[in-house]
Amino acid sequence: MQCAGGSYIKTRALGDSAPRRGREGRSSPARRKATMAKEWGYASHNGPDHWHELFPNAKGENQSPIELHTKDIKHDPSLQPWSVSYDGGSAKTILNNGKTCRVVFDDTYDRSMLRGGPLPGPYRLRQFHLHWGSSDDHGSEHTVDGVKYAAELHLVHWNPKYNTFKEALKQRDGIAVIGIFLKIGREKGEFQIFLDALDKIKTKGKEAPFTKFDPSCLFPACRDYWTYQGSFTTPPCEECIVWLLLKEPMTVSSDQMAKLRSLLSSAENEPPVPLVGNWRPPQPIKNRVVRASFK
Repeated sequence: MQCAGGSYIKTRALGDSAPRRGREGRSSPARRKATMAKEWGYASHNGPDHWHELFPNAKGENQSPIELHTKDIKHDPSLQPWSVSYDGGSAKTILNNGKTCRVVFDDTYDRSMLRGGPLPGPYRLRQFHLHWGSSDDHGSEHTVDGVKYAAELHLVHWNPKYNTFKEALKQRDGIAVIGIFLKIGREKGEFQIFLDALDKIKTKGKEAPFTKFDPSCLFPACRDYWTYQGSFTTPPCEECIVWLLLKEPMTVSSDQMAKLRSLLSSAENEPPVPLVGNWRPPQPIKNRVVRASFK
């Protein structure tokens, strides 16, 4: 999921962790509001329908995800192919923040880069994370002609011309996210490398080393994409993202999805709560145009 304000913006991007709760207590509405802000989630009391109460961006003009209606999407011949040059040595850690599992990369210099496509320049890979459902028939955030996929992988990059990730969050072209759908089929061996590491981060707050992993091994063969201007899909839902949604899904097995759902959103010393259903429903497209790199 994603970023946030104040002191924790450094560690947050889609899938990045929210700040720790401070002390509670029955206190003023302002205190309660601050406490709730730290506890946005996906349950009925704090889920996507409530985010706008504390994060006004969530009702903005450029929110993500969206429903893609392919009959309405025009091919734009000016869209270029995209490419990545990822350094597997830049992978650092894997963590469970109670909202998703995330792999973090060294982004202190131009080490793992995304170029081309609709982008104005190169972007640095910062992290990747996933969104998934409680069963194989849903879990993706974007949908295509009403089709929901089992999960959606987001690779989050930022524009180094803005010097810091925090500054990039304030810019319309500050962030670029590659979105890849996961559909059920044959097992994907490269994905298993990632899944095998989940045993080390079973509960909320766990983090473990995760190195020598080049996520381009997860990309489908076809590089065709849809692109549009949108937002992070988690609070505070900043509208700073150029999306590249790949047309071709990545295929994983039902067993592999079950492994993802074995994670817990609860901490080690708490009653176990499965980490599932961490997806935001599609938002109004409003006046935006989705373009396709293919006919």
